[in-house]
Amino acid sequence: MARYRNSRIVPIILIVVVSVIAIAALVSLARAIFFSGTPQTAEKVDVSREALLATDADRRVTMTVRGPIVADESFQSYRITVTPSARSLVTYNGYLDRVVDEVRLANNTAAYEQFVFALDRAELARGEAFTGDRNDVRGICATGRVVEFAIINKEEVVKQLWTSTCRGSTGSLDASVDQLTNLFVSQIPSGRTTINKINL
Repeated sequence: MARYRNSRIVPIILIVVVSVIAIAALVSLARAIFFSGTPQTAEKVDVSREALLATDADRRVTMTVRGPIVADESFQSYRITVTPSARSLVTYNGYLDRVVDEVRLANNTAAYEQFVFALDRAELARGEAFTGDRNDVRGICATGRVVEFAIINKEEVVKQLWTSTCRGSTGSLDASVDQLTNLFVSQIPSGRTTINKINL
């Protein structure tokens, strides 16, 4: 009787094991067919670094420096813009950006390439850009300076990072602001003299 019972149980166990293996094989095959093109973990591509190093004619990088928030007559700011074909420094007075002084110079692709590679080595693209209210610099660091850097493709801002001289508002830039500022100002031979005229 026991021998008869064992002879019936063994085939049932074999059928169950074979069924489980067959189901597992089918699931693995289905995954391989339908999900082979989808990576398990999506890698984050740093498009801002690629945009920074591109030297197409429609690329540019900017640095904008804003002074303390004071009366309109006393408010000062300036912007340096560098493209593969031009460099400019414009100083402003007031919140409506009345031009005080401007320097406009030609540029070339080889010079621009050296400049953006220097910015890359100084880690301009490092840091996560803020979104929403955290990226709104209005009223930030009312007693000091706010410095904004932008990487631009055509008219689209690929990445914008900022920092300030106020301890509680370090911003999104994760690099040396002094090193980056020096690189930008050095693009304009008379840059420091022009900036000093506005007492920033």
